[in-house]
Amino acid sequence: MTRIVSGKYKGRRISAPKKLPTRPTTDMAKEALFNILRHNFHFSSLRVLDLFAGTGNISYEFGSRGCQDITAVDAHYACVQFISKTSDEFEFPIVAIKSDVYKYLEKGASGNYDIIFADPPYEFSEEQFGKIAQLVFENNLLSADGMLIIEHNKMTKLNSYANYDETRSYGGNAFSFFSLTLEDDGED
Repeated sequence: MTRIVSGKYKGRRISAPKKLPTRPTTDMAKEALFNILRHNFHFSSLRVLDLFAGTGNISYEFGSRGCQDITAVDAHYACVQFISKTSDEFEFPIVAIKSDVYKYLEKGASGNYDIIFADPPYEFSEEQFGKIAQLVFENNLLSADGMLIIEHNKMTKLNSYANYDETRSYGGNAFSFFSLTLEDDGED
């Protein structure tokens, strides 16, 4: 069971099938994340990419806040099917895509996103987490003022990867934030 924490559908509960291979972001962590985001972005104008979307928990939060361009990517057909069904019920503008996230970042994604949120399995290695950031920036998928957010357990450290800004922890959850950095002019 997941709950939408804010926006038009605040408090609405969504029951995902128990067989889905997911670990939804906790309400406390979602509230903290979206408090950060609302101070930096106007939701109605965002283009959002939700990677390892699972039940669609984060996509629904963006939809409830008025975001009009949301793409949710997950490798599991049942997850994609559930996201499509739920977004239809709530009339959220979510396009759900079944794809391996790494392949999608290499070949399927196009244009620039204002927010890219990735919630891979917590048991991923630091290299697997880091590859997400690497592919986002190599393929120029983030807008100039955009933000990449990778959710992970608080023991994982991603501060050695390019474009890293900060990590914030909430209970056992952590979010690492990345953004474009201006290239220096070559002078030391």
